[in-house]
Order: sequence, then C-alpha cells, then structure tokens
Amino acid sequence: MNRLPPIVCVVGKKKSGKTTTLTGLSSELSGRGYRVMTVKHGHHFRLDHEGTDSWRHVHEGGADRVVLAGPDGFAVTGGWGPGGQASLEVLVRRHLSEADLVLAEGYKASSATRIEVYRRAAHPDALYGRDEVPASQYLAVLTDVPDFTADVPIVDMDDPARFGRLADLVEAHISNSRDTVGEPHERNPKRGGVS
Repeated sequence: MNRLPPIVCVVGKKKSGKTTTLTGLSSELSGRGYRVMTVKHGHHFRLDHEGTDSWRHVHEGGADRVVLAGPDGFAVTGGWGPGGQASLEVLVRRHLSEADLVLAEGYKASSATRIEVYRRAAHPDALYGRDEVPASQYLAVLTDVPDFTADVPIVDMDDPARFGRLADLVEAHISNSRDTVGEPHERNPKRGGVS
C-alpha cells in the first residue's frame, strides 16, 4: 500500500485567501527543499469539455477514468463511480504518496491538521472555536484580526514573513509527527526534503 505523507489543510470560508495562503506556503516549503504536492477541493468543476478526445473516451466510450499523459505531465479525469467521492487521505495515498508534504485547500471535514485563513471583511466569524474540530487539530490561524485569540499560534495576514512563519510551524509539526510514530525525519540529501 502507498504511504500517506503528512497533510496540512488550508481551510477558511469563501474569499478568505486560502489559495494565496496555500501557494505562498507551498513556495516557501518548496524553497526549503520539500517535495510539496497539493490538492484543491472544489464544487461543480469540469476539467474536460465536450469534443475533446478525453471527453469522448468518457462520454462516448464509457470509460470510468481517463489518464491524459504527455512529455510535460499527466492528468486523471473521470467520475468517482458508485462509491462516491474519495476521502482526502485516499486521494493522497493513491496519487501523491511520493510527496514529502501535501497541502490541501479546503477539506474542512478532514481530520488532517489545518491552518485556518480568517479575513474579517469576508466573514463575520472564524471557523476556529465555532466548528466541531478540536483546537488540537489546528496548527495556526492566519488572520487580519489583531485581537483574535486562540490556543494555537496567530499569524498576522499582513506580515510579509507570514509564509515563513507558517512554514516553520509546518516543519515543526512534521518533525513532531514523525518522532511520535518513530519514523526518520532526516533531510533527503538529493532534494533537501524529508525522507
């Protein structure tokens, strides 16, 4: 079975800055030598459109899934099948097991560690403290609210070093998680990432 690399979800309500946070954090961690892979949870999106060969494979040929492959990359498209949508952990294990770290945008229902992005102008309330998720599942809250209080680190959304601060927290989390389960956490000498 494929291994399950560490997963950190970037969660928040619509228009809070999740994508900006995920890309900034991914860039920071990649720059530190980690092999970062990402997952984006969305609603009602389509990767394929009528008339393309891959669309025809599914809609005319009845294929459940299609892999598009070429010299520069690949993509998998298709439906979930009778079992419905797979969990974040199943997706990561199946498709991203080679990662040092997976950052997921969304997946509020996941049990993975999370960083919340909370912008007061976008929503009156944060998820933290108002959802069913225990505070121990949160790694940090990135916010523009100066007096926000939580039992986890608060990172200022306007701090130019915010992605570095978040990356430090993610690295510490990865190290602590690996120590807990007895896995090695030396840097991969080839890429600088976690082995």
